[in-house]
Amino acid sequence: MRVTFTVNGRQETADDVWEGESLLYVLRERVGLPGSKNACEQGECGSCTVYLDGLPVCACLVAAGQAEGREVRTVEGLAEGDRLDPVQEAFVECGAVQCGFCTPGLVVQAHDLIERIARPSDAEIREALAGNLCRCTGYEKIIDAVRLAAARREETR
Repeated sequence: MRVTFTVNGRQETADDVWEGESLLYVLRERVGLPGSKNACEQGECGSCTVYLDGLPVCACLVAAGQAEGREVRTVEGLAEGDRLDPVQEAFVECGAVQCGFCTPGLVVQAHDLIERIARPSDAEIREALAGNLCRCTGYEKIIDAVRLAAARREETR
């Protein structure tokens, strides 16, 4: 089947997509956007989190055909040209990136949280990121990064 959808503001078409193919596979292997990671393929780790019509989803659980005619935004789409999104900058600045495997999903999820709640509490940050697993950082630097990104975003509003 053919799937046509918008990815990071650009229309994309994937041909010969089989019925069981995930959105994650299409994004990584057919569209060439490797940012979203393939870790569990069961929606348990959050490494593949992307926006689908403005809502965060685990791309490994979305059949590619479900993206037909819809809007997808990946971690690559958060940056504006060469300028990183404030969440991406904060993750780098706070050292919240270790091996980097979980980072794309955490960044998308943190971005969504800050869009919904300008100054989230630590409890709100922890709850929002609960579906994203990280084996390297111990989460403190990740929480620091979300706090920093929220503070900076609030300054620019």
